[in-house]
Amino acid sequence: MTQAYIYDAVRTPFGRFGGALAGVRPDDLAAHVLGEQVGRAPGLDPAAIDEVVLGNANGAGEENRNVARMATLLAGLPVELPGTTVNRLCGSSLDAAIIASRQIGAGEADVVLVGGVESMSRAPWVLPKTEKPYPAGDMTLASTTLGWRLVNKRMRPEWTVSLGEATEQLAERHGITRDRMDEFAYRSHQLTQQAWDEGFYADLTVQVPGTELTRDESVRASSTVEKLAGLKTVFRPEEQGGTVTAGNASPLNDGASAALLGSEKAAELTGLQPLARIAGRGAAANEPQFFGFAPVEAANSALRRAGITWDDVAAVELNEAFAAQSLACVDAWGIDPAIVNRHGGAIAIGHPLGASGTRILGTLARSLQASGQRWGVAAICIGVGQGLAVVLENQNA
Repeated sequence: MTQAYIYDAVRTPFGRFGGALAGVRPDDLAAHVLGEQVGRAPGLDPAAIDEVVLGNANGAGEENRNVARMATLLAGLPVELPGTTVNRLCGSSLDAAIIASRQIGAGEADVVLVGGVESMSRAPWVLPKTEKPYPAGDMTLASTTLGWRLVNKRMRPEWTVSLGEATEQLAERHGITRDRMDEFAYRSHQLTQQAWDEGFYADLTVQVPGTELTRDESVRASSTVEKLAGLKTVFRPEEQGGTVTAGNASPLNDGASAALLGSEKAAELTGLQPLARIAGRGAAANEPQFFGFAPVEAANSALRRAGITWDDVAAVELNEAFAAQSLACVDAWGIDPAIVNRHGGAIAIGHPLGASGTRILGTLARSLQASGQRWGVAAICIGVGQGLAVVLENQNA
């Protein structure tokens, strides 16, 4: 099969819920990063792009009608360029990259533009349609920002607990303490701030026109372990063993990301040299309430397919949905925590659902390039009990 490579990646800074990017439509966010990604390839004729694949977890608002196609048109790319939108919730844009890599591997494409977008600020409220017109009772609006809504009554109730309660159960099962969660969250903020200050994200991000945001808006460099320890738990009272707070969980965010994937031939078509080879892919599923643990087997599977083990891995980008689930995964892998999210993670950077997968993939590729290390893993947990992972090989190592 043809080898698939990641040639470049770019994203917006991630905005806070109701923050600097809240006034920007998600289709415009996506169009912006797609246009920027194409513009960063000096030799690329847009007509040479075979497909656009974007991830999006909501799809209920302004990003409806296949946001990949809408963003392609809004970006001024050729109308003949097809696009498809993928929804695997938090893993949507990593899934987009996996789908593209398979197209390349099968010889169906040489250049594929991938990415993802989410505006959690602009996610609409929805009403269920009534079985008959003019119901006499009240109707309740449901927010589409995050988590379960309009739940099928046939679903087992333990599957449909909130993401936070599910994380409490995961922490309880794996013995993850509140102290470890808060220390992990503090590390996320410190490393993210350090990475920005050192210029690591300068080439990975692009400002959104009409906004003043130049850095991820949720970073709290002044945070301390003591401040985090003082926050109240959200999903369970502390006296009942609650541990999850707003400080040791990822926030709600807005943002978009993109990456350029291609075959070996794409080097000629784009004028770029590949950053890394996509060496292994993995997907896994477990009980929905333990969604945070699903990256464990997804990454193990991806490593097997790449023909390597954890002993070979030098860098891991694990999306930090919650500190507890991240710690549970790191513990299960038995790896050195120091190789995980060396440039910060989603607790500080933010987690605009559909955009996060390409964010961690691009960060991993650039991290391997900067360090000269050979093998890395990008992994992400997904609501309703799934996980995805991709193994990258820096062939210049």
